Amino acid sequence: VEKYRPQALSELVSHRDILSTVQRFISEDRLPHLLLYGPPGTGKTSTILACAKQLYREREFGSMVLELNASDDRGIDIVRGPILSFASTRTIFKKGFKLVILDEADAMTQDAQNALRRVIEKFTENTRFCLICNYLSKIIPALQSRCTRFRFGPLTPELMVPRLQHVIQEEGVDVTEDGMKALVTLSSGDMRRALNILQSTAMAFGKVTEENVYTCTGHPLKSDIANILDWMLNQDFSTAYRKIMELKTLKGLALQDILTEIHLFVHRVDFPPSVRIQLLIKLADIEYRLAAGTSEKIQLSSLIAAFQVTRDLIVAEA
Repeated sequence: VEKYRPQALSELVSHRDILSTVQRFISEDRLPHLLLYGPPGTGKTSTILACAKQLYREREFGSMVLELNASDDRGIDIVRGPILSFASTRTIFKKGFKLVILDEADAMTQDAQNALRRVIEKFTENTRFCLICNYLSKIIPALQSRCTRFRFGPLTPELMVPRLQHVIQEEGVDVTEDGMKALVTLSSGDMRRALNILQSTAMAFGKVTEENVYTCTGHPLKSDIANILDWMLNQDFSTAYRKIMELKTLKGLALQDILTEIHLFVHRVDFPPSVRIQLLIKLADIEYRLAAGTSEKIQLSSLIAAFQVTRDLIVAEA
């Protein structure tokens, strides 16, 4: 993941509109305070680091850029101490501004964020702040209004595939067509996760196929889910329960994952609308109960029961 982290703005694969805006800010030397937000693995940190590399030469990087992460202490004392002293000092020989990067800013306490708003305002002429976070709602409105916001959405498959292929070529990994699809599906728009799955599957199995990717991440296979659905709708209760339990134990599947996948299938299977509505409500209940930490065996029985009731309803309607 770190080996292939984009180093320049031109290397970033997604969010062209954001990058061109930021590029224009830099070239006109009018960079505002930035607030980058969105799910993990979508290029927020890479973007600002690439900007910093473009703005400052290698040897002045250390004196011009202050990067603090959630793992560093960023309580109110740090904001009033080191951050304040970094922002308030001018650089002697260089015109232009310093850059403070606060990664995972949503982990900062309310007090620290409140202390920060004053610092941002006071030293705007020689320091720019860039806040990075996953959840915009965890940043106080006062900070949001002082920054230019950019949302980094999950990456689309079209953007991820070329980049993955580049990494695959460089590393000489054997990846099949369906393996690639599985990588993109399971990572759901998170580039870092896609690379991690690729690496672990390649190391564990040597060849990256759909089955290997699913096995490596412990995700239920499409065929397994199809089987489970088939048993629930076509077998009697005890047979279905026994078979699913066996499969679960054999493959080490979590009921939560099975439920998520089955939910997708329910939308594809042609159920009568009234029946589907009932079934989806039942699935939602089971998911809620699982999240509350209940017995998987009982919830599995409940899941099968929901499908059996559905089956009986369909038969009755027919």
